Amino acid sequence: MTSAPEAPGTGLLAPGWAGSPAADATDDRAWLRALLDAESALTRAQAGLGLAPAEAASAVTEAADPARFDVRSLAERARDGGNPVIPLVADLTKAVGEEYGPYVHRGATSQDVLDTATMLVAARTLDLLLPELGRTERALAALAAGHRDTAMPGRTLTQHAVPTTFGLKAAGWRTLVLDARDRITAVRDALPAQLGGAAGTLAAFGAYGAADPTVLPAAYARELGLRAPELPWHTLRTPVADLAGCLAFAAGALGKIAADVLTLSCTEIGEVAEGSGGGSSAMPHKANPVRSTLIAAAARRAPQLAATLYGSLAAGDERPAGAWHAEWEPLRDLLRLTGGAARDAAELTEGLRVRPDAMRAHLGLTHGLIVSERLSAELAPVLGRARARALLAELAERTFAEDRTLGELLADVPELSGLDLDALTDPARYTGSAGALTDRALERR
Repeated sequence: MTSAPEAPGTGLLAPGWAGSPAADATDDRAWLRALLDAESALTRAQAGLGLAPAEAASAVTEAADPARFDVRSLAERARDGGNPVIPLVADLTKAVGEEYGPYVHRGATSQDVLDTATMLVAARTLDLLLPELGRTERALAALAAGHRDTAMPGRTLTQHAVPTTFGLKAAGWRTLVLDARDRITAVRDALPAQLGGAAGTLAAFGAYGAADPTVLPAAYARELGLRAPELPWHTLRTPVADLAGCLAFAAGALGKIAADVLTLSCTEIGEVAEGSGGGSSAMPHKANPVRSTLIAAAARRAPQLAATLYGSLAAGDERPAGAWHAEWEPLRDLLRLTGGAARDAAELTEGLRVRPDAMRAHLGLTHGLIVSERLSAELAPVLGRARARALLAELAERTFAEDRTLGELLADVPELSGLDLDALTDPARYTGSAGALTDRALERR
């Protein structure tokens, strides 16, 4: 049996990004489009400065149609020169024709075009990712406001600590999402075009007649909607490192949400649940927290991908051997993973089911010991600090041994008869400034 040809970017083993907007924005066809956009923009920029005929710009732009090029052939022929720009330039020159073909790629080097295309792919992907973060932020804002005073156990080192509120937890998640949004927006707005020629000196453009080659990178960037570079950055990889940082941060920020949902949706806890859990191939009763699981997987992979990109900062000479080439796949994977995680986070938070009754019930699992911090402070003026501490330590052991609540045991202490023990031992009345902190967090836009 003959197998069908592999479809580009299908993501059979990558359910975290398969079918996401980021998947289409980063597949081979998207990269081919960006390469062709970079090539045609270069000719238009030169035509705009009088360095090429207007007819050449029109001819190159018309010929730079991705449907006219064979991605698989380009990939296979890229082995000869180590990058896909070399065979692409040959094919594009042929498509343009003899008269204007010499204006294709004139004065540029392969890295100029591939770096610029990378920035275009990144910009287009981030433009799709940011609205997904916006959906998540809005869903979390609604959860935070709606559950401002919904008390639940705060957990530290996996154990019940003191009460908190689900509103404050959701507000914290939202803050991380906004932090990710701000970082991605700043990086997106700063993505630069790349143009330097063979070794970053723009020498070839002068040889082709430019009186001041330094104006060409800005004209090129305007054609593409990218920022004008201060210098050719062939071995000054700040743009790629910044992408690595903001994407890894975003994946980790969303991973925090996923980690909490995975804990809170455990069968034994059940304080939240995904709106539509995934099924099991073996156990019909299961509704797995699939969205959270996929986000958590992305958060675990992202730092290692970013590490490769940071490692490529040590790029030697004026054009690197290996450091540049090592960037391509990890950056695409990072764009895909974070884009998929953003898609899944929007779906997760918009459909998240919160169970206040379970939260309230769990506040009583420690028989009232969850408010021992408060009681230490309240009882010290009445009993003295040492006596209060000793009493609470004794009663903490007795609560479980006698299966009684801390409030019941405190009621047996004569010196405390004048205190409102019901109020002092109610976990819902010891959430500190959670409500005010939630309100403050929601003021951020």
